[in-house]
Amino acid sequence: MLHVVASWTAAVAFLVAGAVNLRGSPAVRRDLVRWGYPAWWGGVTGGLEIGIAVLLCLPATRIAGLILGAIVIVVATLTVLRHRDVSHLMPLGTFAVLLGLAAALST
Repeated sequence: MLHVVASWTAAVAFLVAGAVNLRGSPAVRRDLVRWGYPAWWGGVTGGLEIGIAVLLCLPATRIAGLILGAIVIVVATLTVLRHRDVSHLMPLGTFAVLLGLAAALST
């Protein structure tokens, strides 16, 4: 039961992040451009994050969601570290912890 709660908590976090990125506020677009991505990249990221949320909710695809989620978080972390934008590390760390808990409890 605890693994379901952990997976759904991570799924909700990815769903919210996906919605924020899909909405593409000026601040999100500005950050993406500053990091070297096109302004529309938030749509791609948002779509991935919503897909991850769906994968995490379904037992048959949970592992795929954990793997894809980890890839997205690692790439995002490398991006903000490369640009020394440490203000984004705390949210990324939160996502990493949620994924780690979901993975650890799913085994």
